[in-house]
Parts: sequence; C-alpha cells; structure tokens
Amino acid sequence: MSDAVWCTVLDSALRAAVPLFVIASSYLLFPLKYDTATFFRKRFVRVCIPLVIWSLLYALIPYYGSAEGFDRDANLGRLLLNFNPHSGHLWFIYMLLGVYLAMPLLSPWAEKVSKKGEELFLGIWAFTTLIPFLRQAAAAVTGSPELWGEANWNEYGIFQYVSGFIGYMVLGHYFRKYVPEMSWKKTLAVAVPLWIGGYALTAGWFWMTMPRDFPVEGPVSIAVKMETSWQFCSTGVAMTSVAYFMLIRKLTCSGSFYRKAVLPGAGISYGVYLMHMFVLVFFHQTVTAWGLGTPLHIFVTAVLTFFSCFILARVLSLVPGSRYLLG
Repeated sequence: MSDAVWCTVLDSALRAAVPLFVIASSYLLFPLKYDTATFFRKRFVRVCIPLVIWSLLYALIPYYGSAEGFDRDANLGRLLLNFNPHSGHLWFIYMLLGVYLAMPLLSPWAEKVSKKGEELFLGIWAFTTLIPFLRQAAAAVTGSPELWGEANWNEYGIFQYVSGFIGYMVLGHYFRKYVPEMSWKKTLAVAVPLWIGGYALTAGWFWMTMPRDFPVEGPVSIAVKMETSWQFCSTGVAMTSVAYFMLIRKLTCSGSFYRKAVLPGAGISYGVYLMHMFVLVFFHQTVTAWGLGTPLHIFVTAVLTFFSCFILARVLSLVPGSRYLLG
C-alpha cells in the first residue's frame, strides 16, 4: 500500500518531464531559423544516427535483467517497424522526430499567425487534453472509446491534427513571443494554483481508479484506465507542465558551475538518456538489496544511474566521432 502511495505522489508530479522537453525545444528552435534541408540535416546527425546505433545495441546486447527470452533475430526484425521491448524508453525519440517533421510545415504559420489566432489554436488543443477522459466516458456509455468520426476503419477523428505534442510545440512558441517576463510574485501567483489543480487531477484520477487489492492483478486494461490522467497530453499533465515551465523560465545560471558542469552536461544529455537502460535495472536490483524505503530507493537508483551514465558519456565524448553516438 505504501508503494501505491509513493507511486501516486511521485509519478504524478513528474509526468510533465516529457512535455517540458517539447516546450523547451520549441522555445529554442521554433519557428525554424534556417531552411528545411539544413534543419533536417542537423537533426539527422544529432538525433537519428545515435538512435539507430543505440537501437542496434539494445537489440544485440542483453543488459542486466533482460537476458531471459532475449532474441536477437526477433529484436532486429522488430527494428524495421519499431523499437524493441528491451528499449522501451526510445519511444520518446520517435515522438520527438515526429515533432521535428512538423516544425518546417508549421513555421510559416507561426511567423504569420496573430496572437488571437494562436490562442484559438491553443484553446482547441487544451480541449483535446480532455479526450483521454472522454474516451473512458464514451466507453462506459456506448461500449466504444471512439469519438467524433473515429471508427475501427478510421482512426483520424476531427481533432487528430490539432492534438497531441503539437500543442506543446505551439505553446513553447507562444511563451517566447507573447508571454512577457514576470516577477517571481506574479509567476508564483499563476504557476502555483495551476500546478495544484493539475496535480490534483493527475494524482486524484490515478488514485481513485487504482484497485485496492494489492498486488494488483488482471488485464493490462486496468493499468491503461489507471494511467488515463498520466497521459502526456492529458489535462492535468498539461497544467503542471505549464506551471513548471513558468518557474524554470525564471531561473538563470552563470559562472564557473554553469560553464564547467551545466553546459558540458547539456551537451551529452541525449547520450545519457539513450544509454541509461543498460545500467538502470542493475542499480535498481542493487539498491533493492539495501532495504531502503521506496522514495529513497527511487532517488538513490536515479542518482547512481545518472552519474554512471554521465561519466561514461563524458569519457565517450572525448573520442573522435562521438557525436554520432551521443548526439
């Protein structure tokens, strides 16, 4: 039961991590500052080549705890269509590449659209963050989660093209262009209530839909329903993402720590993410043997995983051609 509490408390607060990356990427990159061909060439070297290399490594080399049932031929075959089961964290890169594909298409629109026009888009997108919950309601009422034109022969409903991570991309641009710098007092006055409301929805739904018999057993549909409010493009997560971004935007960093730690860390952070599954399970099992409480267990495992990958990535960054491995 205590693990269920900690899972609800901690994970609900951290679901904004992925949306925050998209917002930040858009804030820095969108609309494009150079032509489409140059943009794609830079993204290909920075993102695609390391993705291919690490996908092959995960397909060929079983990491600690994954040897049972490891099938290299099946893993390699699956790579033609998707990431393999031993590298599930790479889903994020596929999503990010999809956002990058949309940036050149939407850049001319972002440069010409009015503030009200962009707000209209964001309003429609904000409504689509309710869709995960509306699907649950539709399934309860009609027996089907399909909404507004969707059917088993057509997955492209009315909101298909104005939903998902594209909204976070537009949101990053809106922040940079239209949201002025605010004092800490004004920032907190907006961000804190927004975070409280978003967190209450994210954690509250998860907790209320969780079965009370532990350990939870049953079909995966139980977990899917529980995690409705955890979906990255759901209302509560979007609210906490905006709140976090408002606070992060106020932070500044300079001096030797910034030059010697933050900047070098940022330069290899993609590589740290790509490789971390190779050591995560090992450290999880190691820390489990120490008998720590759940929150401390999570924290220590995360710290050990991060710093071990950081050190390895830093060493690899000294090797010629490492940008193809680390991005």
